[in-house]
Amino acid sequence: MKLSDFDFHLPEGLIATRPARPRSAARLLLAERNGIFDRHVFDLPSILQPGDLLVLNDTKVIPARLTGLRERETPQGLATAKVEITLLEPNAKGWRALAKPLRKLRPGETIRFGDALSARVVDMGETDLVLEFDAAGDALDAALDRVGAMPLPPYIAAQRAPDAADRTDYQTVWARNSGAVAAPTASLHFDEDLLNKLSARNVRFAHVTLHVGAGTFLPVKVEDVTTHKMHAEWGEVTEEAASLINRTKAEGGRVIPVGTTALRLIESAASDDGQVRPFAESTEIFIYPGYRFRVTDALMTNFHLPKSTLLMLVSALMGQARIFDIYRHAVESGYRFFSYGDASLLIPERSE
Repeated sequence: MKLSDFDFHLPEGLIATRPARPRSAARLLLAERNGIFDRHVFDLPSILQPGDLLVLNDTKVIPARLTGLRERETPQGLATAKVEITLLEPNAKGWRALAKPLRKLRPGETIRFGDALSARVVDMGETDLVLEFDAAGDALDAALDRVGAMPLPPYIAAQRAPDAADRTDYQTVWARNSGAVAAPTASLHFDEDLLNKLSARNVRFAHVTLHVGAGTFLPVKVEDVTTHKMHAEWGEVTEEAASLINRTKAEGGRVIPVGTTALRLIESAASDDGQVRPFAESTEIFIYPGYRFRVTDALMTNFHLPKSTLLMLVSALMGQARIFDIYRHAVESGYRFFSYGDASLLIPERSE
């Protein structure tokens, strides 16, 4: 299975830099046994069935992009230099982060992000570093809210800087557990009105948490995709969520994760017989064609990068030839791609 097998041409003009307004006005490509249909996200109550369960990732994106001044004592006095920081993930020493330029920093130096926050460099690597902040917990969250910017994906950040609108746009309406540095973007299409209409349709919701890391944007660099190693992300499926998923399956309802993050998490928490257990650990699950899905019946997701692990995941769900027919239709029909783009609801034949 070659990396080139997952390539396709995407016109640059189809990359979305702003979301649809209102959220649920985004287009929705419905792919099921009978064909491919053009809908909108607000049509979900008429598409989904009573007893279906949507699995929602309730991670909260932190304002992980920081601009600060590195301070260094010199014989001439205190010298400063501008540094841009992108937080990646917490570890035992502090926060692992990218720095630009990395070469301007040394262990023990302090970076100040205005009056609200500072951090000390406690470890240096070849490509990243570890920062120890002078705040933790709720105090750190509050400081990041004051001085940080939302960590837009590289393909958006290359076209424009994050602004005040992204504070809301790049966050789900049910976000509650801080820790992600990228949004579970399929979930960005939901608003309170749509959630209420789905509830009235007797569509149920299970909340899980997967803290999406910057590794979600890392390219696959091996030609034999089966040798690719996935980045690790921490996730939790509570006993309540696991019970609701298992009960839905037992009652004949469909389990439909909203986003590849929710899918990867519940598949990590599922046993071979499809029972989901409580789960609170990191997952490195890599799903590509040939994978046997244990619990997922369908998937709502955005449109993904060529040669990406997420394109491999949807190919595993729908079949490689089928997913390329779907993506060909999306391109020809002008669907908007990636994090702020349109959505798809993928229902493989076996779930009908």
